[in-house]
Parts: sequence; structure tokens; C-alpha cells
Amino acid sequence: MTKTIRLTAAQAMVRYIAAQQNADGDRFVEGCWAIFGHGNVAGIGEALHAAKETFPTWRGHNEQTMAHAAIAYAKQSGRRKAMAVTSSIGPGAANMVTAAALAHVNRLPVLLIPGDVFADRGPDPVLQQVEDWTDGTVTVNDIFKPVTRYFDRIMRPEQLLTALPRAFRVMTDPAECGPVCLSFCQDVQAEAYDFPESFFEPKVWHQRRMRPDTQELQDVADLIRGAKRPVIVAGGGVHYSGATDALAAFAEAHNIPVTETQAGKSALPWDHPLNMGPIGVTGGAAANTVCAEADVVIGIGTRFQDFTTGSWGLFANPVRKLISLNVAAYDAMKHGAVPLQTDALIGLQELGDLLNGHSCPGAVEGLKSDWFAQVDPLTDAPDGNALATDMQVIGAVQRAAHAETVVMCAAGTMPGELHKLWKAGKPGSYHMEYGFSCMGYEIAGAMGIKMAEPNRDVICFTGDGTYMMANSEMATAAMMGIPFTVVVTDNRGYGCINRLQMGTGGAEFNNLLDHAIGGENSRIDFAKHAESMGAVSIKVSSIAELEQALARRAEAKGPYVIVIDTDPYPSTEPGGTWWDVGVPEVSTRAEVNAARAAYETNKKKQRAD
Repeated sequence: MTKTIRLTAAQAMVRYIAAQQNADGDRFVEGCWAIFGHGNVAGIGEALHAAKETFPTWRGHNEQTMAHAAIAYAKQSGRRKAMAVTSSIGPGAANMVTAAALAHVNRLPVLLIPGDVFADRGPDPVLQQVEDWTDGTVTVNDIFKPVTRYFDRIMRPEQLLTALPRAFRVMTDPAECGPVCLSFCQDVQAEAYDFPESFFEPKVWHQRRMRPDTQELQDVADLIRGAKRPVIVAGGGVHYSGATDALAAFAEAHNIPVTETQAGKSALPWDHPLNMGPIGVTGGAAANTVCAEADVVIGIGTRFQDFTTGSWGLFANPVRKLISLNVAAYDAMKHGAVPLQTDALIGLQELGDLLNGHSCPGAVEGLKSDWFAQVDPLTDAPDGNALATDMQVIGAVQRAAHAETVVMCAAGTMPGELHKLWKAGKPGSYHMEYGFSCMGYEIAGAMGIKMAEPNRDVICFTGDGTYMMANSEMATAAMMGIPFTVVVTDNRGYGCINRLQMGTGGAEFNNLLDHAIGGENSRIDFAKHAESMGAVSIKVSSIAELEQALARRAEAKGPYVIVIDTDPYPSTEPGGTWWDVGVPEVSTRAEVNAARAAYETNKKKQRAD
């Protein structure tokens, strides 16, 4: 006879989650972020309280940024661990949708558990309920469906017996990995059911390593053997597969230069002789020159985003062939690529065995040294008292960094500058959320990184614009005593988009505060603001003072914020490639007409194959 235990649905969910393990023997879902409200406080809240000694619950200040912290934790953990996030119904749930999209784009696991309306519909419409006049089954939580990899609405306690294993299968499957949403009806959370005791036995979820198809492997090996100028594009999948050493061995054995996407950066040390550095729109001249000349492009764990491919204008060799080594069939088949659907580590090893010592003839001497000769001076400390540039700020942080430093960012000016200029050492030392490039990820993300790797030195770059969008988890980090450094570059507005506006012929308008209605009245003291939330903070006036402040960051017991004013106009001119941003066909501005002419010229270089 099956032994059972009577639990509420919420209690059963918490007990099941806490029993799931990864291959290292650690809990896969480390704990739960929660903001309680009607819809989750009575059911899920009580269940989490009962488990608080063994399964932690952390209190955040915004549902979106709680989820950002959870996602950053999963990314820095190499997808081997994750976190859950629960919210109330209505606006609390809707706040998490942006984070769900971020996790979906970046293929990162997070378990989202928003409260939902009553399954029995007795009190309908409840407070904050969104009603669909044509479909009685729709609630606000249906907006999670396009931005999650698995969605389920829990309307009976026993549905957990199938929904929870499905959720964990998705989060731990390298090919399908992404966010999961369990929309949990609030009355069902409190309903009891006799669950089988066996349901709560510890389970280990191994992340499978998919082996390549024999024919696909042979096809790819034949292409590489025939290549005269091959190049590797290393993406985030190299990190998630633990394939950084295998990548180095493969590149060295076959003499193939490597370029790095934002997600792939630090796959090889910056000074590895075959690491040509950053690729694409925010890339460098060395990598982009190699890519433009390549006859075989080997993508490894990349989804070939437009910033990587120069909107598919970068790989200009007319005879070039595209190879995509990826666990996901969807990514492996993009743009007519010759697919090699496999785990990156296994795929590189088996492909290397098949190539049997074959060495490609491509030569890349001089490109890398020429690139650094162009950009290294940009990061030097200035001689005078001019307003600091973002490049100089990066240089100061680089000089203060050490082997255990992790730099992170997500949106604005700094992602492009860091991709080009940051010299990443060991794998995992560069954490960039650039799949969704979501403003507001930075501070919460830095907290999640530090929770994932408490012994690492975490430095977050954020601009004044993104700081204003989402800074509330600074107070959470201060409350919990989670130490990390935030460098706020204040260029008085959205400097990155202002430059894009100018670059497409537009007049400076509504981006920098000085060009916005009432912007001249804006005087935000970011140091005082951060201090008011519990951070140790300082405003510096020069690169020299920034370096002095960075040298004291280890003294802080919680978040440490350094604010510096920067010039919104300069950017790293060398390197980079075209990005497809539609320019108006008709305008009264000569600058726009000139930009349109350049756009049409570049558009002709864009390849559909």
C-alpha cells in the first residue's frame, strides 16, 4: 500500500522543490525570493515559513529585480543551480514578466510562482484580477506563456504530481533550459491532498550531455578540413557546458582563431594567442577582420544574435559556410547553418578526434597586437582635469581587478565598451546580460552573482539611467550584508542611445537630461541615494580618486557604491561593425538623409543565407 502524507498544495510544492538536487549533490533550487500579497501570503507564505530553517526565503523590494537576482545566480552558477521567485497576483505577477523574458532569451533557469485567481471562481472578480470578456480561463498570468519554456496553471493539488517534475525537467535540460512559470491558484495553495511519500524523496537531476549524430559530425569535419580561413565564434554555451578547456585544446590542435560573443567572453583568457577578442557590433578589429575573411564560421553555443553577426553583414566572404554546434536544434539550424546538435564539450572532443590532428592554414599574426595598440591608450588615466570617459573608468577598474574579480553589466554604454576593452582572465570573470540587455538587471544581478560565488570580488558597472530604473535591491543587499561594488557612471541621461540617435542622423532629443523637458532641473545625488538605502558610498571627481576608492572596496561589509561623472559623447571608435537600425526614408534633416544613404549601402551587404 502506498504511504501518503497529507499536505496543502503549497506545502507539497515547497517540500518537493527542497528535495531536488543537482549532480554535485547540492539543492538545485537554493531558495525562494518572495514578496507576499494576497494570492500567495496565506498559502505559499505559510509553507515557506514552515521550511525556513532548511529552505531559505529572501525578501526583496521589487518582483522584477528579485527575479533578476535569481537569474544572475543561475547564470553565474553555470545553470547548475537556480532559485524560485513568488509573487502575489496582478501587478506583482506582471512585474516578473520582464525578468521571465530575460531568462528566456538567455536560456537561463528560474522557477516563477505567481499567485493566481480562485480556481473555484467563487469570489470573482477578485482584487487585481484582469478579466477577459471572451475567455473565462484567462488571467494576467497568461502573459507568461510567450516568455517561459514551460507554463502550467495549478488548479488542483494533485496536478503538482506531474507539473513539478515537468518544471524541473525543463530547467535542467540544456537544450530546453529556461524559465518556468507555475501559476498557482490561491485557493488551491491552501487545499490539502494525500500525496505519496515517495514523491518527496531526493532526486538528482543530471544535465545530460547530448552526443552528436555521426553524419552531422562527419559533415562538419569535412568542412573544417577543407577550410582555408576558419574561425570559431564562442558563445555562452561554451561556459554552460564547462567546455572552456576543451575549446582551448581544440583551437590549439587545429590552429583556428577564436572570437567571443558577449556571453562567450572569458571562454579563453584575453591573452591566449588564438583569442582574437570580441566579435560584432561591439567587437574589435582583430576579430571582425578574421570573421569578414572566414570561409568557414564555426559557432559554438551561440544563437547568432544580430550584435554578433553585424546584422548578418559581418561574414562577408562570398563562399563562406556556417557551422552551428549547439544543444538546441532551433539554434543549430539558423541561417542555413550546417548543424552539429550536441553538447559543446562532447562535440569538441569528438570533432577533434575525427579531425585527427588536422591543422588549418589560417594566419592571424599581427591583428591582435594592432588592435590593442589602438585601444589600450583609451583606458589610460587622463593627464588633465577633463571629464572622465567610460573607457578611462574601465581602465581604472581593470587596474584594480585581480584574478577573482567578476565584472558585470547589462545595458547602456558599458556593455559595448566592456566587450571591446575588458581583459577577461579566467572563465566566469565576465558576466554580461546582453541577450535582453535589460536596464535594471545590474544591481540585483550583482547581488545574485555574489550569492552564487561569495568568495569572488564582484564589480558592477551601471549608468545613471539604468540605476534610476531599478535600484531597490541595493537595500536588500545592505539588509543582508551582501558585499559587492557598484561603479555608477553619471553622464546625465541615456548616453548610449543619444549617440545612436546622432549616428542615425537624429537631433539630440529626449535622451540626455539636458535635451529633455525640465532636464535642467534634475540634480540627483546618487551617492546620497545609495547611502540612504544602507550602502557605503562615495562620489569621486577624477580617475585618480576612483582608483583610490576602488582600493578600499574590501572594507565594505555590504554594497559599496562609487559615483563618477563621465562624458556622454566619446566611445571606442576602432573595431565594431554595422548594426541594422532603420533610418527614415524621408526627413527634412540633411543628417538623416545622409544616414539613410549609408544605411542603404550597408543593407546591400546583409546576407539572408
